[in-house]
Amino acid sequence: MPKLKTKSGAKKRFKITATGLLKAGVAGKRHRLIGHNGKYIRQNRGTKVMSQSDAKTIRSYMPYGL
Repeated sequence: MPKLKTKSGAKKRFKITATGLLKAGVAGKRHRLIGHNGKYIRQNRGTKVMSQSDAKTIRSYMPYGL
C-alpha cells in the first residue's frame, strides 16, 4: 500500500497534546475586534482543545499524527 498524505492545511493549524487531544487556535481573533467586548477577546486568547466529534474528522487528515 502507498503511504497516505497528510493534509497540509491540517498540519499548519492543529497540534496533538501529550495526552493525545487536539488543540487549535480560536477563531475570531484576526480583525473586527472593536465590535467585540473585552470578555469575548479574553476568553478567545490562546488555544482551545477540540471537541471529540471534530477531533475524529481532523485525525483522518493526519494519518500518522504530527
